[in-house]
Amino acid sequence: MISRGERLANYAVLALFAVIAVFPVLLILQTALSNDQIGGGGSFHFENFADAWDQGHFGSYLRTSIVVAILVVGLSTLFSVLAGYAFGTMRFRGSEVLFYVILLGIMVPAEALVIALYFDLRELGLTNTLLAIVAPQVAQSTAFGTFWMRAYFRGSSREVVEAARIDGAGHWATLWRILVPMGRPAVTTMIVLIFMWTWNEFLIPLIMATDEGLRTAPLGLAFFQGQYTSGTALLAAGATLVALPVVVLYLFLQRHFIRGMVEGAVK
Repeated sequence: MISRGERLANYAVLALFAVIAVFPVLLILQTALSNDQIGGGGSFHFENFADAWDQGHFGSYLRTSIVVAILVVGLSTLFSVLAGYAFGTMRFRGSEVLFYVILLGIMVPAEALVIALYFDLRELGLTNTLLAIVAPQVAQSTAFGTFWMRAYFRGSSREVVEAARIDGAGHWATLWRILVPMGRPAVTTMIVLIFMWTWNEFLIPLIMATDEGLRTAPLGLAFFQGQYTSGTALLAAGATLVALPVVVLYLFLQRHFIRGMVEGAVK
């Protein structure tokens, strides 16, 4: 039984960390709604978002980021579920070795591979294309997703799987009709994490694409910062526009995300 003092101490610690987490967000919003001009008044300036949108070309950058995120998340989720099911429920020769080879995608940082990857893609004539931005991120995300889904499938109910096999369900039906619906929190958590990493990815789009039409939102924000180093309000407004899709997705899926994280921690 937790005493009242312990409960108050817990709430105090949680409140402290909440303030630490929320304060930078509020500071960015306050800066985005401020006026850079001296004597500009203390009212909110919502037009800063429209100015940043137009002057920074964030419409084009956000559109590119959405396309990249949909492709990376969709392909990575499909490959991760299939690979995770294979490694988590099947036993075949070389499975452990192959699994640890795939884990190299998590262990080796992108900075160590991106230059060699750039020259390889340039030899194939694929640089400065959408494929050059999407494919490396799909490979990285699939490595994590395989690790994540393998853990879920290994911890799934064997009784349910055996019952499905007795009823005549094959691997495909067992996976998509039983295990995936049961593992919706785990899949949702993986989707949110991959989306967040893909949306915030900076290095791969910077190296692989020089065409302005292929710039993603974080890359566009960096170029926008170079143009408006003295205009902190427009920079903060641009940063808010770039971060908004991730926040909206998390708020929309937070129940499944938290449940997936908790179940993963328990396992």
